[in-house]
Amino acid sequence: MSSPDPQVRAARNQSTNPVARGPVVAVTGAASGIGALLTERLAASEEIKQVVALDERRGECAEAQWHILDVRDPAIADKLRGADVVVHLALDLDLETDSAARTAYNVRGTQTVLTAAAAAGVHRVVLCTSAMVYGALPDNELPLSEDAELRATAEATGVGDLLEIERLARRAPRAHPGLNVTVVRPAVLVGGDTDTALTRYFESPRLLVVAGSRPAWQFCHVEDLCSALEYAVLEKVEGELAVGCDGWLEQEEVEELSGIRRMELPSAVALGAAARLHRIGLTPSPAGDLAYTMYPWVVSGSRLHDAGWRPQWTNEEVLAELLEEVAGRHTVAGRRLGRKDATAAGAAGATVALLGAAAVVRRARKARRRI
Repeated sequence: MSSPDPQVRAARNQSTNPVARGPVVAVTGAASGIGALLTERLAASEEIKQVVALDERRGECAEAQWHILDVRDPAIADKLRGADVVVHLALDLDLETDSAARTAYNVRGTQTVLTAAAAAGVHRVVLCTSAMVYGALPDNELPLSEDAELRATAEATGVGDLLEIERLARRAPRAHPGLNVTVVRPAVLVGGDTDTALTRYFESPRLLVVAGSRPAWQFCHVEDLCSALEYAVLEKVEGELAVGCDGWLEQEEVEELSGIRRMELPSAVALGAAARLHRIGLTPSPAGDLAYTMYPWVVSGSRLHDAGWRPQWTNEEVLAELLEEVAGRHTVAGRRLGRKDATAAGAAGATVALLGAAAVVRRARKARRRI
């Protein structure tokens, strides 16, 4: 027997499910990535009354009520009426996006969603940033508490946008009395085709290690992030929440588990080359991204733990999945190479070529200054 039409099934679920007495939840960025995973999860939950999905295209979750629009459009306020909670996941953190355009989208989108939610009478907004906002610093405690000072700078990809979103989150309850804002900060996110400078680190032929640095790796699987977001939606926990696997892995453990050997460079060489390569457009990652592979930014996740939440994934399991996802990809200094490039240059050769290119540019500029 064939299954009923998805729209018929959705209507039937809404009319015959007596236990769905919980909140109406709106999710922005619902058509892809974390937004799509969360939309599916909430739509299947007996604790959620209804899911309103917002994106620039329609996603695959038939049980959700879809609205197609840009989150920067003030008309979003009309679509949020009747919602109890909004989870804002419409962020652009793509490495290849123009930084000015990315900031304009992320900051304006968050401002619009917060203002629209308040105007629509929404009770709670859940924002998702990153544990990167704490900063990667040699004197960071292991692990950091949620209340630790946000010491990141805007030098890493997208972190400036995330810091501005954090500022908007702190100001929103004062600007809009009655609006509660929860911020969720995941560790290194893995799964669901997540593509960041930190996941690309494991696509390299050698793991770059800066001499004298003290890396500590903590991961967060997308499934655990979605379950943490659901806790926030259901108001089982609130405030500023850090989420990740329990504990962390030292660099030596990562190398042993991955089977990828290290390439160790002095700090001045590594940071200088990274800055020059990004400046001349050879790589998408600014030098600031390198700090997150040098120093710890591990989080405790104590507030979620106190509320009864537990990660279902370990750091070892998430790393294994990440290595499986990136198998066959070739990235050097944050720049993903095509199969042809990798074959022609060779893994180690590509690294030397990129570092050499930066050195050549530096020498050429010095030569021009002497003329």
